[in-house]
Amino acid sequence: MACFLASAFLLVLQTYAAPPDFVQDRYDITLDSVDLDPGLPFNISGHEPSHPPPGTSKRAPHSIIIGVRKGGTRALLEMLDIHPEVAAAATEVHFFDWDENYAKGFEWYRELMPYSYPQQITVEKTPGYFTSALAPERICAMNSSIKLLLILRDPAERVISDYTQVYFNRLENHKPVQAIENLLVRNGALNIRYKAIQRSLYDVHMRNWLRYFPLEQIHIVDGDALIRDPLPELQRVEHFLNLPPRIVSSNFYFNQTKGFYCIRSDGRERCLHESKGRPHPAVNSTVLQQLRSYLQEHNRTFFRLVRRTFDWQ
Repeated sequence: MACFLASAFLLVLQTYAAPPDFVQDRYDITLDSVDLDPGLPFNISGHEPSHPPPGTSKRAPHSIIIGVRKGGTRALLEMLDIHPEVAAAATEVHFFDWDENYAKGFEWYRELMPYSYPQQITVEKTPGYFTSALAPERICAMNSSIKLLLILRDPAERVISDYTQVYFNRLENHKPVQAIENLLVRNGALNIRYKAIQRSLYDVHMRNWLRYFPLEQIHIVDGDALIRDPLPELQRVEHFLNLPPRIVSSNFYFNQTKGFYCIRSDGRERCLHESKGRPHPAVNSTVLQQLRSYLQEHNRTFFRLVRRTFDWQ
């Protein structure tokens, strides 16, 4: 019923979409900023071919990596793109979470997808979808049977990684920065309005997705496990997407300098962009414990919702 109502009002939503700073859910979660990453997956070209390969076409995604921000979405997409039957979108489209893009219509969205062969599946990733109040309904209206990929990591570590990205972005743009403790704590108490914390309330966002999609259509990738040993997680994704097993252990090698796994495919090697894997700042132990304690109950609720647990502190 939810998808039916969403479909009925699809054109209205596209035409009369609200400005992005207006759309907030009851937890005051604002839209994510774009996480620009110049690194592109192996099969992706940042430029449109002048003549598309014969037999290819642009199609709506068969699967979407919906999040979470700083959970490992770029790593997941690039590793999944090793598979010959996957065609991955080159950029984060932000179609379903940004009203100004959604108002441009479905054909605009489809044109941003890569050319693919009939035997391939198209995959798009935009981490901001998971925390968007509107994205689940809008995706459901497009395709209620679509397969969704959600990659998560320890929510407290995700908060710190979120801060780290913003910290370096501000430094590079010569903007003032704050210590993480000044953002995590206000007036002696944990600042639960801090957007980085709000994004780590996985149970809150998951409830919204489960209103429109059954749990069986949402495959959760353990982002911490993906960092430690990519192959098992990628094999589970292959199975979920009904892809023949093509990703093997030789597709990955551990880079001692960077401290994480890199990709080997088609005789080439590459690592994620240098912005990935930046060292996290040391966080005051008392503040960190406040953060972990606050997230614990949300984690337990999330475990009940998804019927599995994760090794989060």
